[in-house]
Amino acid sequence: MHSKNKIKQGKFLSLILRHEPEAIGLTLDAAGWVAVPELLKQLAAHGRGMSMAELEDIVASNDKQRYSFNADKTQIRANQGHSLKTLDLGLASAEPPDILYHGTAKRFLDSILQTGLEKRSRQHVHLSVDELTAHKVGSRHGSPVILRVAARQMQHDGFIFYCSDNGVWLTDHVPIAYLLK
Repeated sequence: MHSKNKIKQGKFLSLILRHEPEAIGLTLDAAGWVAVPELLKQLAAHGRGMSMAELEDIVASNDKQRYSFNADKTQIRANQGHSLKTLDLGLASAEPPDILYHGTAKRFLDSILQTGLEKRSRQHVHLSVDELTAHKVGSRHGSPVILRVAARQMQHDGFIFYCSDNGVWLTDHVPIAYLLK
């Protein structure tokens, strides 16, 4: 698959598996999974056809590891970032490192400093273990700003954290008090 087309297909796959499965007539199960044959059939029916090998390539080469197959590759789902509120990804709570990072655009900073980090349309606030990843995330939205989060202190104070299959840390909200200078 040509790399430009692969990027377009990957973005479309992300849209379908994270936000709008109904756009191509799919329904995700309660944990966000969909049958691979049904996905491939519906992609083809909507002018976005790809082979199983191409799908495997997109999953394997995605730099953010956004997607996962089940053990026998009969089902696929997005690892996190869903705007669908009815999903339960089955993530177990986990103990975060002392500090996690959140990348955002400079234009959002004033709002964040008033309300903290909010999940908005997503199921969780996304946090990274390193500044480089947070910088990449923030750069997607404009001039990047990296926020440091006192994650271990948050957990100590009763906040719950999850770590997705691809290493993204998730929580419901980061109050201003836990944003480090």
